[in-house]
Amino acid sequence: MPRLIDVSDEVRAEIGDDEADRLLAGATAPSHYDCTSCRAPGDATQDPTATVLFVGEETAVLAFAHSRCIPSQVVPVAEEQLLGAVRSINQATGVPEEQFQPSPPARPAGVETTPAVLGVTCGLVLCKYGPHAGSPRAALVVEPTGPVGRPGSTTGQDHFADLLLEHGFGQVADVDQPPAELRGWSVLMAMGQLHAVLQPAPGGGTLAWWQAHQPLQVTDAWRSAASNQGEVIMFAAPAGSVGRQPREDLLRQAVDNAARRGLLLGAVLPLAGT
Repeated sequence: MPRLIDVSDEVRAEIGDDEADRLLAGATAPSHYDCTSCRAPGDATQDPTATVLFVGEETAVLAFAHSRCIPSQVVPVAEEQLLGAVRSINQATGVPEEQFQPSPPARPAGVETTPAVLGVTCGLVLCKYGPHAGSPRAALVVEPTGPVGRPGSTTGQDHFADLLLEHGFGQVADVDQPPAELRGWSVLMAMGQLHAVLQPAPGGGTLAWWQAHQPLQVTDAWRSAASNQGEVIMFAAPAGSVGRQPREDLLRQAVDNAARRGLLLGAVLPLAGT
């Protein structure tokens, strides 16, 4: 039975025309699936369904998602992360969720990070202005553990803020006023977990600017806010500007302080998945 399946050109290029045609004809696509984005059941005979190809160094996994959750696309991921995602497809995680979930640090793409790595914390913020004023906003706070230099730099000088400004991030003077949307960038959620912050690739498509070593658990409230609004606010600051705060109120204070000191950058990034 034919399926309501979308196979993007980039997915077709990876899997080949024959396999893509078999999917569209229903020969190799399941009629029922659990959405790789929101984890809710899907029916490919009735629900518009997107094919999502996760590609690692040696492994590739084809998954299915509601088209309303995430478009058909190729998602480059680390091999270890991909294998972890496969395990999470096949078993319940059973991991309790907390209000804040700092991620394992990861190196930002395209910059020298010796020995700095990125730490990412998920939290909710309230903004007084903007289209979602007064509603909790899903936010990421990104801070390196040390100076981040330009590629090839050996001076030890911190260029983290300069690099983000060059990528299109803006200065945030007041957290109550959300920053502007940064087109081409996005926050990748898959299977209800945070996977990566994606940036435009030079040759087209996307690549991971930050990628979790393991898919990061987020709270139901964070996931709901991100899904309902279709976007995530990303705040970023140089090393030592915010710190790893154990509570949401302390994190907000630290972010506000960084903004007042002129150290906070930010952008609103569209959500890929929920």
